[in-house]
Amino acid sequence: MEHMKAALNRVYGSPDVVRVEAVPVPTPGEHEVLIQIKAATVNRTDCGFRSGTPRIVRLFSGLSKPKWPVLGCELAGEIVELGNGVEDFTVGDRVIAYKDDDYGFGCHAQYTVMPITGMIAKAPAHLSFAQCAPALEGAHYALNTIRAANVASGDSVLVNGATGAIGSASVQLLKKMDVQITAVCATEHLDTVKKLGADVVIDYTVEDFTQRDHQFNFVFDAVGKSTYGACKKIMAADASYISTELGPYWQNPIYALMGAVARSRKVLFPIPKNLNSDAHYIAGLLESGAFLPLIDSSYSLEDTSVAYRFVETGMKTGNVVIDIPS
Repeated sequence: MEHMKAALNRVYGSPDVVRVEAVPVPTPGEHEVLIQIKAATVNRTDCGFRSGTPRIVRLFSGLSKPKWPVLGCELAGEIVELGNGVEDFTVGDRVIAYKDDDYGFGCHAQYTVMPITGMIAKAPAHLSFAQCAPALEGAHYALNTIRAANVASGDSVLVNGATGAIGSASVQLLKKMDVQITAVCATEHLDTVKKLGADVVIDYTVEDFTQRDHQFNFVFDAVGKSTYGACKKIMAADASYISTELGPYWQNPIYALMGAVARSRKVLFPIPKNLNSDAHYIAGLLESGAFLPLIDSSYSLEDTSVAYRFVETGMKTGNVVIDIPS
């Protein structure tokens, strides 16, 4: 049996539980492809499933130990084997794919299998694997969020945490719409965020964006560092608030349930859908240059635990990439 290298965490814990080991190369089933992974990422989703926190995560990841010891939810790579019934891909195709708990993770490895009905699409030839690897996780969450908020032409939108994987993707996706984008970031990233497409950039080190004298139609906290209560005063009567985090005392999903029929200043807590069509849409944006993931740094597969440690500092700008050797 052929083996591959993979970064595993067989128990919940800190980044120190992650070990690179040899494990069997998976075999593609019907309507699946085997992908040789060239690059992957480490993100907040991976951190939560590795540590098993917050505890509610364990309802999905395994109560006492990880259900999926090989994490990693997005990749760029090359198809090396086809399962039965695969017609839209061929061996040698460069692809991007998104694999969360619906598909068993598995991107922190040299190979993984992916159903062709999932979030998989051909990667643009002019971009490197490292550039393509962070394409789907942040943009996927951003796209679902924008849809849930029913952002429309002419809206005024605020994105807090505009340099994160989700925030930076949100700014670029919103740029394609006829909306006014206000983005919040630190001093050193002001120029970067302007280049992403923000119309107004607020430096949170010198200004509290919740004290702005402006009414936004949509407030998106892409880093979960604010609260609905703090943002309510800058929300228009028909506005929506969405955060990527549960909020203090899990208030965001609770507020969303309580305000399900509210007409003013609603909290939404959308559950993202993994759509094959979205993977193709995002791949098209990559191809056209309308979207390019923001990359902070890259690490080797052997240093995956170091990458985890950096991501958990909350100081990354955009995405952290894992380069995976052949």
